[in-house]
Amino acid sequence: MSSLRTISANGLDFFVLEEGQGPLVLLCHGWPELSYSWRHQVSAIAAAGFHVVAPDMRGFGRTSAPADVAAYTIFHNVGDMVALVAALGEKQAVIIGHDWGAPVAWHAAMFRPDIFTRVAGLSVPPPSRGRGLPLETLRNNGITNFYWQYFQPPGVAEAEFERDVAATMRTVLAGRGFSDPTAHQYVHEGGFLAGADPARPLPAWLTEADLAYFTAVYQQSGFRGGLNWYRNIDRNWELTAPWQGAQIHQPSLFIAGSKDGVITGLIGAKLVNEMERVLPNLRQKLILDGAGHWVQQERPDEVNAALIAFLRG
Repeated sequence: MSSLRTISANGLDFFVLEEGQGPLVLLCHGWPELSYSWRHQVSAIAAAGFHVVAPDMRGFGRTSAPADVAAYTIFHNVGDMVALVAALGEKQAVIIGHDWGAPVAWHAAMFRPDIFTRVAGLSVPPPSRGRGLPLETLRNNGITNFYWQYFQPPGVAEAEFERDVAATMRTVLAGRGFSDPTAHQYVHEGGFLAGADPARPLPAWLTEADLAYFTAVYQQSGFRGGLNWYRNIDRNWELTAPWQGAQIHQPSLFIAGSKDGVITGLIGAKLVNEMERVLPNLRQKLILDGAGHWVQQERPDEVNAALIAFLRG
């Protein structure tokens, strides 16, 4: 059985889901998610002979949420994972991330190959640093209503999402999530959640109990911490200048759903096609036909089989 505990690392208190003994495997969730998003992976990977730890990431759930927007850069998030490995009494780990957790995993492997011996990313391809500030690039291309932009002013998205947390989680995960290939990432009048059908039945992979768990935790934590990750997109671009064109040489794995909006767009598809440039030791590129964005929750058996084969590699 998985156990729950709080671990102090890098000046924060991390709520973690933990199970098993053996080599350490860290599971990094994305937005707007929690360690609970890995509920189908933790026991399966532990049973395969690993010590699995899935934290609520910085600013999420029951983990500390610093007030300062600038405390949510990629350096802070990778620093948290480095500190967590040490706090768990280990010197090395395999790191796996989904959604926002994937850039954390990719950069952790890039910055600290001495600690992170293997890396897997779900949904979000490895970093390919563009030529300019991402938000400025959007504006220069005439885009003003992308969700990254909507998330920038503190308080705006928080107010929308916190008005009815249960409806927000239902909409994002099931009603208008990235799993729906027709759901676009552009915010029109009425906000991010506008146009969702709150009465839409849950997909088979998400139960009312799952939704109730996400809702209860977000009612306590609010959404600010997670949104602050987006408020560092340009800052992250500036900070990662020294790694322009860098490769990740450790064994790597990529998994995504064929209907995930992150990889179906022009930029995403290009990054998927060209990821071997960044990952010369890519062991597998697994695109699960018909799966959407919440891939480890939607297709746990296939994701678990691929992760375990990779870990044992």
